[in-house]
Amino acid sequence: MKQRKLGPFDVSALGFGCMSLSHAYGAPVGEDEGVRILQAALDTGVTHFDTALQYGFGKNEMLVGKALSHRRQEFTLASKCGMGPDDEGKREITNDPAKLRAACEGALQRLNTDVIDLYYLHRWDKVTPIEESVGLLADLKKEGKIRAIGLSEVSATTLQRAHKEHPIAAVQSEYSLWSRNPEIAVLDACKQLGVSFVAFSPMARGYLSGKLRDVSTLAEKDLRRGMPRFYPENYARNLEVLEPYLALADELGHTPAELAIAWVMAKGEHILPLPGTVNLAHLAENIRGVQLELSAEALARVEALINQDTVVGTRYKPATQSEIDTEEF
Repeated sequence: MKQRKLGPFDVSALGFGCMSLSHAYGAPVGEDEGVRILQAALDTGVTHFDTALQYGFGKNEMLVGKALSHRRQEFTLASKCGMGPDDEGKREITNDPAKLRAACEGALQRLNTDVIDLYYLHRWDKVTPIEESVGLLADLKKEGKIRAIGLSEVSATTLQRAHKEHPIAAVQSEYSLWSRNPEIAVLDACKQLGVSFVAFSPMARGYLSGKLRDVSTLAEKDLRRGMPRFYPENYARNLEVLEPYLALADELGHTPAELAIAWVMAKGEHILPLPGTVNLAHLAENIRGVQLELSAEALARVEALINQDTVVGTRYKPATQSEIDTEEF
């Protein structure tokens, strides 16, 4: 598999987003199945695994630890703090230094490891100065508990402030054909600073696979039900936009998923796609996508079909949007 730089680490160009094994999309898979999928991903050459406290409130970190800790030297491990359960078990976003430290200490135990390679601030709470949060993560690095610092869903301005406090290894944000916000500023900021950009949801949360046709079939607690682009009236219009994309993929001889991953790969050498899946056939498809090289003509045709002007609905509803720091069109 192709390799790319993730901060100081050499990893597979394709990462594995572990979230969907425990959280967000439908019912979580069983523990045995989750272990099987993670081990299969490592066996096929994936060496970048990404989890977080938020995913199942620690359950996903525990699953990753159980599945992969005995092969710890074979992969780069990323996790996140700053978003997770409060004292009453409800979701909260906080950059309180004591809670960030506690999250890291707990993650080390759940992941069954002595050190986390890349530790992200999952959300900037917009209350704590970003410099203070990065300073706390820098302390964890000095103590040998983490090896590199990342930020998630931040703007170019916040990245630049943070980077002055301590070098940032990676920024993680949603990036796909239908979520182009990083192109406003943060992709260029990452390139200028030598920061890797990890693109989560490169498949547009399943939209670009062409397999999700009826959003009424989504599980009751599937988080996409709360996303405006997946509201039935909006999704019907987005499916109209999708049809010519599916036809183009067929014309080029690729699956829609392969084309989606190949597009992300083509947008910059410092960009690493991070899809998640509970299906090993889909994993193989994603791996084929990172091997593709699209012509300039193919890229232009793809981008003209699905972009911020052709997609209907915002990425998040207002309450969720207020929690992130990314630039908006």
